[in-house]
Amino acid sequence: MDRKTYTAEKAVAAARKELDKLTAQRARRVAGLAGYEGAQAPAIAKASGLSVGDVVRIAPLLDPTPAAVRAAKADDQAAVTASPAPAPVAEAEPVAAVAPALTRPAAVVEQPAPAAPAAAAPVVPAASVAAPLHPVAEAGPRELPALPEGPAGARFEAVTTGLVSKRPNFTQQARATVFLDAATGDLAVRDRVVRLDLGARTPGEILDAVLATAPGTERIYITAGAPWHDGAERYSTLKDAVAAWLNTPSERWTTAVGSGRDKLAGHFVHQRQPVGRYAPASAPDSHATEIRSMGEWFDPDGADATTCRQAFTLLWQALRRHWDDAVLMGSPSQTGRDLWSRTIPTTGKWSGGYPVLSEELRGLLHTTGGQGRTELILPPRVPEQLPALVEYDRTFAYAKHLWKSPVGTPRRITAAAFAAMTEAEQTKALMSCSHWNIRVTVPPGWNHVGLLPAPVTGDRAWIYPSEPGATFTTWAGGAEVHLALANHLAPWRIEVLSGLLFEDGKPLDEWGKRLKAAWADLTNLSRMHGDERQRQAAYLASRAVRSVLLFGLGGFAQRPRLVSGTTPAGQELPTGVEILGQDDQVVTWQRQAGFSRDPYAHPEWAAYVWSGARAALLDMKYRQGKDVIGYAGALHARPGTVVYFGTDGIALTERRPWPYRGEPGDYLLKGHLTGPVPHPKSQEEYLKLRALGRAELAADQAAGGDQ
Repeated sequence: MDRKTYTAEKAVAAARKELDKLTAQRARRVAGLAGYEGAQAPAIAKASGLSVGDVVRIAPLLDPTPAAVRAAKADDQAAVTASPAPAPVAEAEPVAAVAPALTRPAAVVEQPAPAAPAAAAPVVPAASVAAPLHPVAEAGPRELPALPEGPAGARFEAVTTGLVSKRPNFTQQARATVFLDAATGDLAVRDRVVRLDLGARTPGEILDAVLATAPGTERIYITAGAPWHDGAERYSTLKDAVAAWLNTPSERWTTAVGSGRDKLAGHFVHQRQPVGRYAPASAPDSHATEIRSMGEWFDPDGADATTCRQAFTLLWQALRRHWDDAVLMGSPSQTGRDLWSRTIPTTGKWSGGYPVLSEELRGLLHTTGGQGRTELILPPRVPEQLPALVEYDRTFAYAKHLWKSPVGTPRRITAAAFAAMTEAEQTKALMSCSHWNIRVTVPPGWNHVGLLPAPVTGDRAWIYPSEPGATFTTWAGGAEVHLALANHLAPWRIEVLSGLLFEDGKPLDEWGKRLKAAWADLTNLSRMHGDERQRQAAYLASRAVRSVLLFGLGGFAQRPRLVSGTTPAGQELPTGVEILGQDDQVVTWQRQAGFSRDPYAHPEWAAYVWSGARAALLDMKYRQGKDVIGYAGALHARPGTVVYFGTDGIALTERRPWPYRGEPGDYLLKGHLTGPVPHPKSQEEYLKLRALGRAELAADQAAGGDQ
């Protein structure tokens, strides 16, 4: 073999080795994506350059084949291959332990007489209980991960080395901010309003007009007009239209790519709340100016730019009464997390900060801890013609569930360990900050809504089976498991397969108390102030506090990051990107960046609060001191009257005598549409009926009708 041949073969071998390495990396990434909620084989195949079959071979959980077909194939395979009789084995540890029924006295609630004799709610298969919110492919069961055994399982009882949430030793810098009505051209800057000529309302023309009037502006909030939707009819999707608008060519402006940790930040492409980041073309590394949507904070609902600016002023003043270093950042999520970090204790056990869980444990919580419950109940569980559509909304709902949260490293509870506990110890474990892998059976005779989420494929991700005898395996928080065992109608059968038991702590309590106080101040101002504009501004500011809590909490969940950016046309794209759009100048893309080393990643807190809020949609206690004085929630409505669940609210076919005290978590009557009302067949239809119900109730209240 001559030197030339040897060199060539050596290069081929090195290339083959590198290719094998990259192929293995791709397989690991595909397998990792399988654990993410909503992951689908076709989308992953498109992004990875594989066929759907290849993706399914790497990650069988992503198999889009209907469960019934897979089961039939498995049965056929079993029939061909006869299994030998198992040899006698020693008694093994239990794989599941039945949790005790935690019965309590039935709640005494007023049952209004129906207008007509009500027939018993028929029992139907769980699959027919809830409608898809949008047209989707038929959903099938989705298998959730379980805690592994052996050394691999130890990572699920660990924290990330060197990653701790610490109190900051600096103050955030405020940004020069203006508020622009893109429909009228009105710019609210400092204490004046200027009418601008925005030309064709491209990003470059907006920046030119604003910076000429208010030099040094770093953040522009669009309060009305949504210029990013201009010409949307020319694009196949709204997201494509937004991406095209963000990347409209300009001689004087270019996409800001940031610096340091923010390098390649670029624009954030969102259908209705995008973020455009721009820098002067002559100095692309200089400070960026952002164009953002006011809708990130609150729905302006017709408020002019001046009122929106006043709402921000009132918001800042309300927060400053509780944080002397409060600064409003670009989004409510960033603001919420920054404010929380300034409540980390300076003394006591957690004065050094809260440790971040291992990446494996964060991934498990991300996959197995759903968010709010959204479900439309279909006939025959409810009538085809609704007697009425009555909407109840839980006021500032998540704020009620921040008083206790999990802290520290969790302790794994096996089925054998749970079985060995006394009933009192089992009850205490279920009532503590915990997350459980369970097998659930709906009790005989059950005729109400489902209580626990079951994982399914497709866009919905979770359903709530309610057919008597239905059995499924899932993960759920302690609050939901406790309710299933202790509800006043009938205890469900819960078999504990394993669980994670945390120490009870109060990492969010101080943050929540201060936000609730700011919200209460602004809510009172919105009712008592003598000036109508100030009342409206105070109301909008109170909604912004809600967003700070809601999105701040979501920020703790630290879902795998979705990074978007742009690359000049003709240049090589970053690895693993999905192209959102392109033109002659740039290519706009996004990619999953996985979990980052974020010192403020605490999905255990978000999962625990979400679980408590889902449970409260079913059963919430009214307390006076330590005494329970009443109940509210779907389980305290008659069977067959619950039409819709919507994260922090429900819709019924009749009113309930639930008191409203204006406190976080209380059920507020939000809408009442007089029937008969045709049952909505989709979320879109429901939202239209909900709007009519809100308008009817508002008109009735304005006329002095029932509250």
